[in-house]
Amino acid sequence: MTRSFLERAVESDVIEKIVNLAARAPSAGKTQGWHLLVLQGEQVAKFWHITFDAQRRENFRWPQLFSAPVIAVAFADPDAYVARYSQTDKAATGLGVGTDAWPTPYWTVDAAFSVMTMLLAIEDAGLGALFFAVFNGADQLRREFEVPDNLQLIGAIALGWASGDSVDDGPGVDSSLGVSASRARRPAKEIIHYQTW
Repeated sequence: MTRSFLERAVESDVIEKIVNLAARAPSAGKTQGWHLLVLQGEQVAKFWHITFDAQRRENFRWPQLFSAPVIAVAFADPDAYVARYSQTDKAATGLGVGTDAWPTPYWTVDAAFSVMTMLLAIEDAGLGALFFAVFNGADQLRREFEVPDNLQLIGAIALGWASGDSVDDGPGVDSSLGVSASRARRPAKEIIHYQTW
């Protein structure tokens, strides 16, 4: 995850290529019920104003995060899955009656697959990205950018050209890893449960 960006634009065709790759992620019933609100220029500044106020930004560890030229906010559409599973080839599943019929919310799963694929495509394109939750200002964000109420907010991706190591970022800039990065990865033997739990 990149936390330090150059103030350099990302061309729309590059963004579209990344999203086209992400659209190839697995999708239940090939519903593809995810959407991206892509913000650039003044819209990015508005996003940060709503979700991360200036006072919190003053002492933020990675100030060049706010230089990211693009913010892509990911949403999942539960209604698209209900509609898809109401169709003839899926009706027997019973999942077309409503979101409560789903034991697992596949709109969330599929959107997460697509976001992960998008992160890998961003890396492949030579760009940097940071996926993060939008905990503050979500309702105001929806109103400001006219996001339909039924869509589930998955999170946001800051993307752009990575500024490099903290050594190259200038005095007072820390683009080192976050605290969570020091946590050990679980080995396969702690994750796999063969035959019984």
